[in-house]
Amino acid sequence: MRTLLSLSEKDSVFTCMTAVKKGDALEHDGLTITAANDVPVYHKIAKVFVKAGDEVYKHGEPIGTASRDIHAGEHVHTHNVESVRGRGDKR
Repeated sequence: MRTLLSLSEKDSVFTCMTAVKKGDALEHDGLTITAANDVPVYHKIAKVFVKAGDEVYKHGEPIGTASRDIHAGEHVHTHNVESVRGRGDKR
């Protein structure tokens, strides 16, 4: 099984298909990132740098807005992304 899942070139995050430990070197299609935090299974990890205020993409679709700068390898979750899904006031 692959550790990381990405379905679109547009994605700024990977989905972790296994739990990841801080310091793990992770490879996907020739790109290697180092986990900056422990990341639980099925949570997201940043594929690239995402500037605060920029949209975060998963499966080619925006899933939220970065509430702070997010560096490649960081755990991506509610602590650094504000969701836009299901919010009529944000779309």
